Amino acid sequence: MPPTFPNFSNSVKLKYVKRGYQCLVNHFLTFLLIPLMAGILLQVLRVGPEEILNLLSSLQFDLVHVLCSTFLIFLIATIYFMFRPRPIYLVDYACLKPPNICRVPFSTFMEHSKLINKDNPKSIEFQMRILGRSGLGEETSLPPAIHYIPPTPTMEAARGEAELIIFSAIDNLFKKTGIKANDIDILVVNCSLFSPTPSLSAMVVNKYKMRSNIRSFNLSGMGCSAGLISVDLARDLLQVHPNSFALVVSAEIITPNYYKGNNRGMLVPNCLFRMGSAAILLSNRRKDSWRAKYRLVHLVRTHKGADDKAYRCVFVEEDAEGKVGTSLSKDLMAVAGEALKSNITTIGPLVLPASEQLLFLLTLIRKKLFDPKLKPYIPDFKQAFEHFCIHAGGRGVIDELQKNLQLSAEHVEASRMTLHRFGNTSSSSLWYELAYIEAKGRIKKGDKVWQIAFGSGFKCNSAVWKCNRSIKAPTDGPWVDCIDRYPVDIAEVLTL
Repeated sequence: MPPTFPNFSNSVKLKYVKRGYQCLVNHFLTFLLIPLMAGILLQVLRVGPEEILNLLSSLQFDLVHVLCSTFLIFLIATIYFMFRPRPIYLVDYACLKPPNICRVPFSTFMEHSKLINKDNPKSIEFQMRILGRSGLGEETSLPPAIHYIPPTPTMEAARGEAELIIFSAIDNLFKKTGIKANDIDILVVNCSLFSPTPSLSAMVVNKYKMRSNIRSFNLSGMGCSAGLISVDLARDLLQVHPNSFALVVSAEIITPNYYKGNNRGMLVPNCLFRMGSAAILLSNRRKDSWRAKYRLVHLVRTHKGADDKAYRCVFVEEDAEGKVGTSLSKDLMAVAGEALKSNITTIGPLVLPASEQLLFLLTLIRKKLFDPKLKPYIPDFKQAFEHFCIHAGGRGVIDELQKNLQLSAEHVEASRMTLHRFGNTSSSSLWYELAYIEAKGRIKKGDKVWQIAFGSGFKCNSAVWKCNRSIKAPTDGPWVDCIDRYPVDIAEVLTL
């Protein structure tokens, strides 16, 4: 019988082959320069010191050439330092920990729903199914006005909620950083569904008696991705205003948007959205680099487009009974996937190592020229980032991103636990997730964090932060009294 050759595909673990490929491609220049430098060193040793000294003494430097070269070097250095982008530092941030009196367990939520929708048992049953599959826990919170039966979504109650969640987050931030209100040069406040006059940014300026020349901005209608849009706006302003502090406040006001009708698409936000806010302090001062937690590396904003399907994924409407609420379209996940694809295409070349970019390029060429049915190669973003903060918009969003980006359970742990403990806090959810990772003591110096946010329009925005220093588990913050209990097992379906 002919000799049987071993099946090398089974004896060699492919993960080690891939690691070898990544090491070779990512350090190709190093592997190329080492023998080159070794050859030059051997040649120098072979020549000898006397010949080297004779060569140096034979060189003649003209004074004019020296002065011109020196001037050119100084000119290039000056232009570089004048026009290079200013580094943007995240000094610190603070998240709201809602008061215990605002807690809304499942039993309380369903009891209120039965009283409000007592004439429509199908709506009650629908909310029970949504809540049981939502991934939320028993400790999420709703504003005081929603605890009344029936709820009292008045303008006064909405402003009361705004003052509670915004001022609490800012107070915590000022306490942590030692910054005073008069030190703030730029203020950006984002809240999608509540846009009163005077604005929320004016409310903050008036409350803290900020300077009269402060540059304040109020963003509305941007959806859950508004937190990173606000950071992007603050970054652009910090590029043109040196030696400045920027305060970014991300919040969502639930009170005026609580839906009391029977439209199922408009009942879903009632089950998912909860109280939350975050205040972030940014700086472009180089002397803040030593105390800042993170430095902004990249921020990419992409938009699915202005077609009707994208426009109507998340919107406010009036139902047949004349009741207003926020509606979530069933096309949400499909449109969000298109927005994510556009964002990944943009941010991939900025962060991925050469090995992943080469594989992506080769797969793309093969698909275009030889096999149109070939599945596109999904880059391994775990090679670029140590931590992931995916918008906690719902269990379905987290599941899809974990699947499409091939992430482990630990990579999406912060998102799932944030959804469980605080619910969908809209644009501030990314900061609760980052606080979770910090509370677990997982962030080390040099680690990169990828924040991915989705919002109406339909937008997908992402930010890349690099850790300036190893961060110890904080003694305060939204997770301080419960971090030891997490992570928890979350059932696929809860029986209510």
